[in-house]
Parts: sequence; structure tokens; C-alpha cells
Amino acid sequence: MLIAIFGEMETKYMRCLNNSISRFIHLMSCQTSKAMPVLNDFEIMATMLKHLKPVLDEIDEEKLASEATLWKECEDLDIYINAAREFVERWSPKTSKLLSVVRGEQLLKIIRRHSLEICGVLCRLLRTSSSSSSFAGVQVCTKIMHCVQELQTWQPERISGHIEETLRSKNDDQISCSEHLAEVVESLGLVSNQVLLQESIAVEKEMVKFQANNCLEEVDQINQIIDLLGLICNYMLKNGCFGTMNGVAIPSYFRCPLSLDFMLDPVIVASGQTFERSSIQKWLDHGLTICPKTRQFLSHTNVIPNYTVKALIANWFQENNLKPPNSSESTNADELSGQDVIRTDSFRCSVQSSDTMSRCSLEVGDAIGRLNIDEPYVSGELSSSLCQELEAEKSNHQSPDHSYAHSRTHSAISAISSYDYVPSSATELSRISNRHEKVGEIMCESSISDKNNRVHSLSSSDLEHDETTLTRVQDLVENLKNPLNALQTAAAAELRLLAKNNMENRIIIGKCGAIGPLISLLRSDVQITQEHAVTALLNLSLNQEIKATIAEAGIIEPLIHVLRTGNDTAKENSAAALFSFSLLEDFKLKIGRSGAVKVLVDLLARGTIRGKKDAATALFNLSICHENKARIVQAGAVKHLVQLLEPSTGMVDKSVALLANLSTISEGRLAIAKEGGIPLIVEIVESGSQRGKENAASVLLQLCLYSTKFCNLVLQEGAVPPLVALSQSGTIRAREKAQQLLGHFRTQREGVAGKKKK
Repeated sequence: MLIAIFGEMETKYMRCLNNSISRFIHLMSCQTSKAMPVLNDFEIMATMLKHLKPVLDEIDEEKLASEATLWKECEDLDIYINAAREFVERWSPKTSKLLSVVRGEQLLKIIRRHSLEICGVLCRLLRTSSSSSSFAGVQVCTKIMHCVQELQTWQPERISGHIEETLRSKNDDQISCSEHLAEVVESLGLVSNQVLLQESIAVEKEMVKFQANNCLEEVDQINQIIDLLGLICNYMLKNGCFGTMNGVAIPSYFRCPLSLDFMLDPVIVASGQTFERSSIQKWLDHGLTICPKTRQFLSHTNVIPNYTVKALIANWFQENNLKPPNSSESTNADELSGQDVIRTDSFRCSVQSSDTMSRCSLEVGDAIGRLNIDEPYVSGELSSSLCQELEAEKSNHQSPDHSYAHSRTHSAISAISSYDYVPSSATELSRISNRHEKVGEIMCESSISDKNNRVHSLSSSDLEHDETTLTRVQDLVENLKNPLNALQTAAAAELRLLAKNNMENRIIIGKCGAIGPLISLLRSDVQITQEHAVTALLNLSLNQEIKATIAEAGIIEPLIHVLRTGNDTAKENSAAALFSFSLLEDFKLKIGRSGAVKVLVDLLARGTIRGKKDAATALFNLSICHENKARIVQAGAVKHLVQLLEPSTGMVDKSVALLANLSTISEGRLAIAKEGGIPLIVEIVESGSQRGKENAASVLLQLCLYSTKFCNLVLQEGAVPPLVALSQSGTIRAREKAQQLLGHFRTQREGVAGKKKK
């Protein structure tokens, strides 16, 4: 028997090993938790150890010959089998799946190696034994060879292999990295927000434990897993693994960096990063004091509502005609594809209708009292009536008076009788009012002007919020300079929102050096980056001092570039920005000479409805400068303006106001008649709005005063009856112009009659 082979040796290692194997086999036979990673491989290993055990049972307790290699391998195998048993016993659903895979597969690899070593030693001893040819020896050899074959042919899942390859190829081979990431995500079921959040918390808790025990090797391993989690999140966002809402893709920057939850209640932590409230609260509730994104130590665990991100999300819901989930109901399964579950205890960001929003006024000359403010100032993504979430700890009531919006006027085009307009230094964006509710404070109203000082009572929470905003803006400005387009785009998008509604934020952004990098991004090849950058600059221009700084930084040419290459929203907001900068007297002529007129006319011809309106607004303000009128006519604007006089376009008032300005030069009058504008303008006098009638009368007056031919064409269109009506019931200016025209007709008729008498 084997006693003769081995002789005398200590048998405690064999006995302990046999006991450990028996306990491990029993444990795995009782396992019911199918959620444990690599559980299947542990069960296979238990089966193989079951085949090894009879071989070891052949050794009795008599003294055996000393064989140091064998009992050393048995001792080591015993240690690692017990470690594996403890690993399985201690595992819980709250344990990190990634760490479980790495540690579990490492244990299995070691157990396999020591088992093969023991089998190898036994085979070698049997081959050198005189009893190896006996029947018992042959049986033992057969059992050992069977164990060796099983151990060598066993192919575990090796998820840890994909993890290693992911970390190895993350900087060199993005395709390979993505393939391995896909395997990790699928194998471990990291496909839902809550699983990712739980995984992040579990990994961080392990980090805290090993840092406290100063276990440097384990800390290094966990740092790699943290890097891997970041790669997984980026991969899932990039590949749209969290689906859409009613078929509409959810922008990645609406996702919580910690859990990838749709941020319905975004808050800012001490590091300046924004997270979904419920996700970061779970993180903090576990005693974790490290920022999940920056890995900075959090100086405090207070969270501050991120109003700007809430407003962006509310706009996104409104513009995509989606209904945000409320606190009393969870999103039903039909609203989302994928495994993204959106629930919140407090989604209080209400989208205010335009008639309940406070407005930002664009004052142009003496006509400020007649501006129609019925269209939002920022178009595209920000074009709908903007909201500011009013979160009050003591009251759930939301008052329309406490909401605020950053709005664009119906424009000076529909507000001013352009023929009578006298340019002045007051043609600027001179007053911007914002209202902002602070918890437990009186709402303060501030206005920006060249000479006004703002008075604002700040509580400690205000100061903390301002400091947080400053830190956040500084981080965003650095991201604007980062060569990674994703960071640039996200930073521009957040600055866009920060500057949209808040006066103080504009000042902070302007002083933090964001203007230069934002202007540089206007030449980006990525259209969404252009859009965010141009809209951010447009919002910043609402501050008079910042507007001048942006203008002097060379904004005109980049805006023209966006008008040529941008998406629809970027073009719209670029045109709106040119209007804003044209309010600076010195820049009307600069913009006109820059080539901007041609691209604005192109937008007027082929843009979206919003783009056409923005182009008309900018062209109107440029046309106040006499030199620009000829440029606008030569660029072919009149043809498109005449086409837009049709009521169905919704641009009658804007178009006729600009035509009124252009009709003050001969080229403009000739183009209006040539393009067939006279019949349409007469029709506006008869059935247009009060503002439209006034400007239409201005056009007709210019045409008739300078050309008898045009006068006859106007009369042939039956202009007299509507002019008579206008002279009695129009605005003061409209009545004056109608009376002037009627008087001119009488003079013309009397002159003709006098000639006939002669």
C-alpha cells in the first residue's frame, strides 16, 4: 500500500486537508444563492476536489516517510480551501461583484495549482515505488490521472481575464477595451442603475476598510476596480445601455455620475460635483466621505440643490413633450426602454407657462414700452419658456411671482416704427431683472446697468452656494480647455445653464476666464459643442459689461462661422447673439462690414421658423445703421421678406418692420416693388395687426413719396379705403402716416387735374 511508498511522515496535514475538503464540498452542495459571481466555478471545483479526496484517504495514520514537498503542498491547499469556504460563507448580495470575481477566481486558480502539484508529487512517488505495479497502485494511479485530467481541462469563466484586459487596453485599444467591458457587464449583470450604485458603495466600503488596516496591496487592487467602474459607466452611457424615455434619447449629462440615474433631483456636494440626491444620499448614509467622481475628501456632507440642472431637465421634458415623473407615481414600464428605473421622492421643478413668467426686458430706444415679449430669448434646446425650480423647505407652494425666465423679445421689429426711429445710445440691452427665491429669505430683485449697484442680502446658505458655484465654474472653465470633446461639451452645456437665469452666475463666469475658451469652441467641428458654447455666450451677453468684453474678444467672426456650419439651434442662437452685440453702437457697423449680413439673409431664407425670426431681428437692428441698409438689400433680403408677408408664416410684423427700414433707400424701394411686395403690404394695411399696419403704412409712404409709378401701383391695389380706416382708428403714428399718404394722393390727383385743365 501507500504506507510502504511514503514511510513515516506527519499525517496531520492530510487529516486537516481531508476535513477541509469535506466541509467545502458540503457547503457547496447546500448553496442556493445563484447571484454570487463565479458560483458555478466554485461548484465545479468542489466536484474535482471530491475526486481528489479518495486518493488522499488512502493515506492512513501510521507514520510515513518524510516527504516535505507533499505535506507542504497539502498544508497550502488546506489554507486556500478554507479561504474559499470563508469567501463563499461571507458573500452577500451587498458584496462587490467585481471584487468577488477577482478574488474568487484568484482563489480558484491557486487551489487548482496546488491540487495539480499534489497529484504530480503522488504520481512521481508512485512511479518510483516498487508497489506501483500492484493492483492497488494501479487503482491509485488511475484516480490521480483522472483528477489531473479534470484539473487541466477545466476552463473557468475567467471574467477576471476580461477585467485585466480592459484595464490593460483602456488607453491603447478602445475597440478591444469595449469588447472586454461588454463581457464584464453582461457576465456580472451590471445593467441597472441600482446595481451600479450598490457596486460603487460596496467597492468604496472595501477601500475604507483596507485603508484603515494599511493593506497597501489590497488598496491598489481596489483602485483598479474603481477605475474599472468608471470605464463601465462611460461605456454604458456611450452605448445607450439605459435606453430612452418614450423613444427620446436621454442626454448623458442628465445622468448621475455615481449611479447613472436620470437626475430628477440633482444636488451639489462639497467637491462641486452634481449627483442625483437619492444616489449620493445612499453613498453618504454608508459613512463614505469621498467624492465618487473626483476622489476628493468631502469637507462636509451637506448637499445643495442644483437649480440650473433642474431647469435644464425641465426644459428637456417640455421640449420633448414628456411628462416628468412625480413623487406619487413611478414611471411605468412603457415609458422607458432598457432597465432604467426612474423614481423620485421630490421632483418639484415646474415648467412655468410664458404668461406666468417674469420677463427680462430688451429696451430699444424710446420704444421699450411697446415691446411684445412673447417669445423665449434662447431658442432650440432652451427655446421654450424657461423655468426655475423654487424649492422651499417650509412650503410646497409655488408662486408665479417667484419664478423667473430669461426671455427674448418679440423683437424691436414688431415694436418700432422703423422709419421714425432715431438711433441713440439707449439702444442697448440695458435692464435685466432676475428674481430668485432663497429658502427662508425674502426674494431680492436686482437689475444690471452701467451705473446701477446691486444690493442683495446674503445669508450663510447664499454665501455657501456662491462659493460652490465659483468652485464649480472654475472646474468647468478648466474642462473647456481640455482636449477631450466630451468634457468640453459637458462644460459648455453646464455654463450655458448657469448663465441662463442667474445674474450673479454670469458675473462669476465672466470673471473666471470662460469667455476665451467658449469663443474658441465656436469653431469646433462638433455641432452640439458649438450649440452649447454659442448659447452660453448669448446668455452671458445679457450682462452689459460682459457683453462688451465678449465683443472685444473677437466674437463676430466665430459667430459667422457658426451661422455657416452649426446645427439649427446653434444658428438660431448665433443670430440672436449678433442681435445682442449689435445693440452696442460701435458694433452695428463692424458686424455689417464683417460679412454677417449675407449669412443672416441665408438664415432668413432657409432657416427654421425660429432661425428666420432671429435673423430678421438681427437684420433689423443692423439696418438702423444707414450703411448696412444697402448691404441687406444687395444680399437679397427683400425677396425673402416679401415671401414672409404671408400670414401663414407668422412673421408678418417682423418682415414689414424691416422692409420699412429698407424702404428709406432707393435700392430698397425698387426691390420691394420688383419682388411684388406692394399688394401684400396694402393687404397688411387692411387686415394686419396694429403694429403691422403702422409699418406697412411707412413702407407705402416711402414708395409713393419717391415714385409716381409706385404711387399708381399702390392706388391700383385699392389702398385708399384701408388707409382711410387707418387714419381714423390706427395708432398715433399709423394715423399720421395714413393721413400723409391720403394727402399725397390728393396732391397727386389735383396735380393731374390741373395739368388736364391746362
